[in-house]
Amino acid sequence: MDKLRHYILSHLSILFFSIFLPLFAIASVIFLIKLATYTAVIQLSLLEMAKLYLFVIPELLFFTLPIAFVVGGTLALYRLSNDNEMVVVFSLGISPAFIARVLAVPALLLTLLLLVDFIVVTPYIKIISANFLDKKKAEAKFNLTASEFGHHFGDWMIFVNKSDKNARVFEDVVLFNKAMKDEIIIKADKAELINQGGILKLKLDNGESYSYNNQLLKTMLFKTAYINDKMSTDPMIYRDTLDYWTNNELRERKTQRFITNSLLSLFPLISIFLMIAMGVVHARHQKRWIYLWLFLSIVGFYAAAFITQKWLGFHAIWGIALVWVLITYTFYRRLVGERF
Repeated sequence: MDKLRHYILSHLSILFFSIFLPLFAIASVIFLIKLATYTAVIQLSLLEMAKLYLFVIPELLFFTLPIAFVVGGTLALYRLSNDNEMVVVFSLGISPAFIARVLAVPALLLTLLLLVDFIVVTPYIKIISANFLDKKKAEAKFNLTASEFGHHFGDWMIFVNKSDKNARVFEDVVLFNKAMKDEIIIKADKAELINQGGILKLKLDNGESYSYNNQLLKTMLFKTAYINDKMSTDPMIYRDTLDYWTNNELRERKTQRFITNSLLSLFPLISIFLMIAMGVVHARHQKRWIYLWLFLSIVGFYAAAFITQKWLGFHAIWGIALVWVLITYTFYRRLVGERF
């Protein structure tokens, strides 16, 4: 029995990885394309892009592992059936229930891994990833460079004639502000951008200030002056897993995600009968459209997980899982259990 168990699992692992790796690669390419759109708004180094990719790996694994397991397990059994090895197994008096028990162990471990992934790991990763992007977007607003166009710095409009991007030092700078009671123009020989704990300071050296209205014009010479502007970032705080799922921030979205992801985590475990029903065939007498039925089954389950939670709420978890097990068990008994 142990040799048979290892033999089935070895075929499962081969098919699993042959399906998982292409799926993961395709998902990674899609994310990298999305990542490329960020560079139109923010500047990312190669190290920062790698960091963002690491942030998204738990989510990529969550959506690719269940599909790879179900498809790989089904195709592994189908290959053994076409080689007439499953017929030999059943001829020795081994029941299909033994196959179900063999598949149940990796399916249970995968389900537990997926639950830990979306309940514990993904929330923390999502928060630090969102904070990182918000910080980069806030900094991007202050990437001042020399150009014929102006830059916004809070209420100020800045015109830079010469710049050193790496040192954040600018020369021949003109600032204009009309949001105050008097319109103000400031000209400085040198300016330096300083970031102190989210407070951006523009240090001006050797300049002149002009303020004017309809009645009066004022001028002032200065050696050093500072203009402050607070970065518009409000970082999210991650305390612990329980606090994340129980606090009321984005309550509706979290509830929908919890219900849907719970069902997707259970998908490998509750699809064991489906895998056997589609994978175990008599090569000579039974020809099944296995790829079509696999596709329809996965699409049907995922559609049910995403749609029904809007109407059933948390009852969708046990309701869909129970209905899925009953339907797949019915096919299992009719196509495999009664024949073998």
